[in-house]
Amino acid sequence: NHIHVDFDLNECRPISLSERTKNKLEEKMKLKALTSGTPEERLEELGLELPPVPEAVADYVTHSQIGHIIYTSGMLPWIAGHLKFKGKMGAELTVEQGYEASQLSALNGLSLLQSITGDLGRIKRIHRLEGTGGATPDFFDMPLTLNGASHHISTVFGEKGAHSRMIYSNPSMPIDCATLLVFWAEVGH
Repeated sequence: NHIHVDFDLNECRPISLSERTKNKLEEKMKLKALTSGTPEERLEELGLELPPVPEAVADYVTHSQIGHIIYTSGMLPWIAGHLKFKGKMGAELTVEQGYEASQLSALNGLSLLQSITGDLGRIKRIHRLEGTGGATPDFFDMPLTLNGASHHISTVFGEKGAHSRMIYSNPSMPIDCATLLVFWAEVGH
């Protein structure tokens, strides 16, 4: 018998399979309760405020659009032009801080998408998230940290937020940021 064990980021303890199943059902029920209304209303209901739209920090654009697909540049964990999370997971940063950094990077991505579309309700689907995190070579919990972004996206967009994702870890990150997220989003007319 093989038993899968997850880790509860809130209580820092292993979760059994039955407990994990129960938690997933509870999350789905919460998600169903939030699937009415607009993405902006869901953000408000969650007590989340979008940060100011992030600007490019070098010689590039913040996004490009081909047809109905928007590709963002890397979204960092900014608050008002300052990085809230710097350093490497497994060294200066914990799994929990990586999770929070991914959440903040996701909010910055949503802020950018809102500025492009004028209304997050115009997003037909978040197709993909690509997350990169600064980490030590022995840090293997990058999927847990990227869950911070995935949970925000799924909660805000409901089924439209169900996405594929790719995770990268780097020993060195631009301007020592903890996380960087790239969105692939489909916009309607």
